[in-house]
Amino acid sequence: MHLPRQLGPLHDLPDTPEAYDAVLAGVVEEALARLTPEGGLEHPDCVDDIGDTSLGVTSLLALAWQRGKDPRLPEAVRRSLAFHLRERVYTDDNPGYPNLRARGTGLPYARYVLEAGAHPIGDWPSTVWALLQSVNLLDLAEGLVGDEQRAELVRVARGYWRWLTEATFFNPQEAGNQAIGCVVGGLMLARHLPAPAADETRERALRLYEREIRAHRVRDRGALLPPEHGGAYDNNYGPISLSFLAQAHRVSGEAVFAEDGDALARYIDARLPGGGFDNGGPRYSEQHSGFESVLGLRYFGARIGSDLGRYRGDTLPHCLKGVGGTPRGRHAVKADGGIDGHFAWMLVWQIQDATPWHRTPATAPARHQLRAGGVSVAFDDRMTPSLVEAAGTYYLPAAVNRQHGFGPVTDGFLFCRPMGEARVRDIAADGLTAKLVSKPVVGRDHVLRHVRSLYVTDGTSLWMTVAVERLPGTPYLLAGLPYAADDGDRVRRTAEGEVTAAGELRLTHPESDGVDHFDARAERTQEEAAFALAADPRGYGNPDLGWSHLVGTTALEAAPAPGAPDDLHVFAVRYGPAGPFTPVFAADGSALTVRTESFTAVIGEAAGDAHGEPELTLTAV
Repeated sequence: MHLPRQLGPLHDLPDTPEAYDAVLAGVVEEALARLTPEGGLEHPDCVDDIGDTSLGVTSLLALAWQRGKDPRLPEAVRRSLAFHLRERVYTDDNPGYPNLRARGTGLPYARYVLEAGAHPIGDWPSTVWALLQSVNLLDLAEGLVGDEQRAELVRVARGYWRWLTEATFFNPQEAGNQAIGCVVGGLMLARHLPAPAADETRERALRLYEREIRAHRVRDRGALLPPEHGGAYDNNYGPISLSFLAQAHRVSGEAVFAEDGDALARYIDARLPGGGFDNGGPRYSEQHSGFESVLGLRYFGARIGSDLGRYRGDTLPHCLKGVGGTPRGRHAVKADGGIDGHFAWMLVWQIQDATPWHRTPATAPARHQLRAGGVSVAFDDRMTPSLVEAAGTYYLPAAVNRQHGFGPVTDGFLFCRPMGEARVRDIAADGLTAKLVSKPVVGRDHVLRHVRSLYVTDGTSLWMTVAVERLPGTPYLLAGLPYAADDGDRVRRTAEGEVTAAGELRLTHPESDGVDHFDARAERTQEEAAFALAADPRGYGNPDLGWSHLVGTTALEAAPAPGAPDDLHVFAVRYGPAGPFTPVFAADGSALTVRTESFTAVIGEAAGDAHGEPELTLTAV
């Protein structure tokens, strides 16, 4: 089976002016055929996320007219705008809405579901989206909208802003992408207001960003990130936040948005393997965004000098077809492939922004990443691999006795959680790239041991060597859960990979079929298993937290390598093409020499280094 949402790299989508004009031409024909006598442009099947959708299509028609001057469009824009102002602007409080700070304000807002009292919790983001569609249309209104209609749109947009920032609690869902989107709406709205209202709105937007978003950032893997639904990063919403930061910087020029976007971009770059697969998040786990991410990945990929567009989105680049033949990657659609105006501002912004894709990897070493060629290792906060990619296969941390990670195991205890600082050394030599991670770990026997993990790659294979003071019992190395593999434009589920070990290598599967055990041979995806263990329903639960409740998984287990020094257990595994693998080990004081068919590495402590930093030398064979 294929994973349903991990499709083609976003930078493979054509993004020339001609390609975008073709996209807009398709939107125009579908919208004109759909336009109702009342002026509505909503998809007939749209029920939720509806409050901004007709206006979103209207903004796309306005952009198409500005680029091509199709004479059919001015009337369609005016009629559909009138529909929104007449039918989709609400001023009475929605029954059951829980986040109002002031009742009966009469301020306009957009509804997530049109029926009164039906799922009102979504009204805050829907109003953000309606604000963004409004300011986009105001930017594009010249020559299309009369003075009276434009003035009414300005009044409604300003009312949306006030409802979001005065009538309700700000960012009630703790969703960074929604909150930054609201700030962007305020910054764009300010350009259409007279002084002093313009200055007041801009200053309030910047103040909200500093106090309500930036001050509440969450640290993960050394980076401070906008919180997303209670977590640090979500692989669907995180890149969307990056797009909002790009637009905030584009329209305001404020350095803070560039700085925070650079930090988020470097974080994404470090966690994302070369193949673009990723998983994890407090709201979604394998549901990637598509067109919503393009602006941010392209804009900040160019700023930090890395190929962020390798991120796999909800699109197949060669035919723009997704699951079930549904077009994706340009704008939101319904199941039949028909356009849905939801999030249309992202298509507007990515067309307006001329930043080209940066298509080559960053060259500087990153603490939480090892990457070369077709090999990648992403490291978590504990400097334990969170994702290993080699030979087109992706390995997740395996689980044993509710403990997750890569590392030595003895008597059911996994040695990967540091008791103190993890030290890292990066080196590149003779076409090889390596990272040494040294961390103190305390076992159940309360004995402090130093786990030294060496990762070496030539861009095709990954050698993982782990050394630790001799362990009791019958130890083994927990070496990953084979989960997915590249399959052309798609990613398919797998339960195997090309892996070789110096000692005996076993691929084990859980004996239990309970929900808290994950067998890679089954059809259940990681996301489905994660939500099954989450405390709240799918779409509202925390899949990362749910996944952490797994007791056991399919796992690669490698026995100790023969020939290790007497006082050490050494484990050696190679991910990638098969071939001879008989590493040799030698100890000289605190130094350990590792010789393989491809390299010789010496791991030790730098002589005379007052800081105790680990030493690593590496030479190709």
